[in-house]
Amino acid sequence: MSMLTLPMELTIASLKERYATGALTPADVVAEIIRRSQSDAEMNIWITPPDLAWIQPYLDRLEGMDREQAPLWGIPFAVKDNIDLAGVPTTSGCPDFAYVPAAHAAVVTRLIEAGAIPVGKTNLDQFATGLVGTRSPYGETHNALRPELISGGSSSGSAVAVARGQAVFALGTDTAGSGRVPAALHGLVGWKPSLGAWPVSGLVPACESLDCITVFAHGLDDVLQVDQVVRGLDRDDPWSREVPFKTSGSRRLPSTIYLPKGPLEFFGPYADEYRAQWDRTRQRLQQLDIPVAYIDTDLFAEAAALLYEGPWVAERWAALGAFVESHPGSTFPVTEQILRSGENPIHHASSLFQAQHRLQDYKRRARQLLEDGVLVMPTAGGTWTREQVREEPVAANRAMGLYTNHCNLLDLCAVAVPAGEAAADVPFGITLFALSGQEEVLVALAERHERREAEPMTLVAVCGLHMRGLPLEPQMLAHGARFVREALTAPTYCLAKLPTQPAKPGLIKQGFGGAAITLEVWEMPLSRFGAFAAAIPAPLGIGKVELEDGTEVPGFICEGYAGQEAEDITSFGGWRAAIAATLRMS
Repeated sequence: MSMLTLPMELTIASLKERYATGALTPADVVAEIIRRSQSDAEMNIWITPPDLAWIQPYLDRLEGMDREQAPLWGIPFAVKDNIDLAGVPTTSGCPDFAYVPAAHAAVVTRLIEAGAIPVGKTNLDQFATGLVGTRSPYGETHNALRPELISGGSSSGSAVAVARGQAVFALGTDTAGSGRVPAALHGLVGWKPSLGAWPVSGLVPACESLDCITVFAHGLDDVLQVDQVVRGLDRDDPWSREVPFKTSGSRRLPSTIYLPKGPLEFFGPYADEYRAQWDRTRQRLQQLDIPVAYIDTDLFAEAAALLYEGPWVAERWAALGAFVESHPGSTFPVTEQILRSGENPIHHASSLFQAQHRLQDYKRRARQLLEDGVLVMPTAGGTWTREQVREEPVAANRAMGLYTNHCNLLDLCAVAVPAGEAAADVPFGITLFALSGQEEVLVALAERHERREAEPMTLVAVCGLHMRGLPLEPQMLAHGARFVREALTAPTYCLAKLPTQPAKPGLIKQGFGGAAITLEVWEMPLSRFGAFAAAIPAPLGIGKVELEDGTEVPGFICEGYAGQEAEDITSFGGWRAAIAATLRMS
């Protein structure tokens, strides 16, 4: 079977459709996944890679299953290698720690009973300690889109397996953001349920009171189908609890979208691009017909600081300290450094209670603040090259958790969703946060955002009163437009000041001569573009505007006759400069 037969973007719906028509069989899909994993071997995605020798029994058991009663029949999934898959080693990213479990983790059992096929165990930051994807003796997991960049951690292999078409969905884990950061770096959806909503039995603990098992997939529908299978009380799991969630039908939208007030911190080689994309995303969120409020997010930062600066590091040491002590040299130096910080004498019993009391107040304030709303933040404030992380392993990792670390401490549920690109093949993502048990409002907002992101758009070149801060900008916003960038036309235009009230500029292309004129490029939903263009009064209209780089975009132009009676203001190079000059002379 060729790669053309099986698309790189695998979804539950697409495989079910092909299974139903007989175009594919689960065996075909597994064979292609094995081939792809071998082709991508140097990307260090897998610790136990797909192999028919141990996958075959899962294929065989499908023969006796009723497809109507098995919602994930024939759907291949990957398992992060700190989650037990019976008969396959669990390493947690440390060869000396490895053991072969006799039973599946509870979530794996539920997925297999629903007909899903486990196809391998994925690479991770050792002991799930890291957000970068470079802390593994099994090799640094390469980014699926830009190999020089990090893949994100700790669930690095799981995200890359989905992004590279080697699984429909993949299980990850999340203590500080590991189920969200890799999603953002690969344009995926990362679903982090409320604490306890999914059982964690069979998971190697990182910070047991905060750990969640999570899922990566290409779309919201797929993660919700997985949630429907996995969610529910496990009476043998001390951390499990009943957290109901309606995954279908009409859903309740949040009362308010909360956004951080003031400028945010961005970092790494694409910091400026991340900042610009966050600004564009904020504008789009304001067009979802849901009230938006800007809030002080200091309490989330203060809660996040407790994770690595407070006594919760001692919980990590409690889980793994005995192994580290008894196996000198088995742990990555940077991982051991972080784990050993938990044995610092400052993390004594009274400090734990003091931190818990502070956290309880943070939770109270978060409940009051969010109530029936959703907080939206960038999933990450940037990314790094793998080389940069090698040079600054602790600082780079800490930066990746800037907008994630608060989540589990405050007992929030979250979903990381794509929000365009910061640069070519550099996805940008946002995370939606809600109070525990309010997955419904998360999904309702994520669905509306997803539809908005998928809506066809057109660029519009704007050179006058419709630019930012000028009188007709509200018309742009009313038609769902958002600012993209400043630009220059090709050097073939003149700019005329039309004798209207108020005065307006007219952009007129010349047969020869002319100059480059400064303008703004916006984007607008195609569904609203026609009404917008129809309302533009003559002699202005919409035509093709040639930009400096030779591309043509729809934009404001002026009929040539109007320039004969207008003042030529080409020398100013743009409408803003012309306005400024007029103000100086008045």
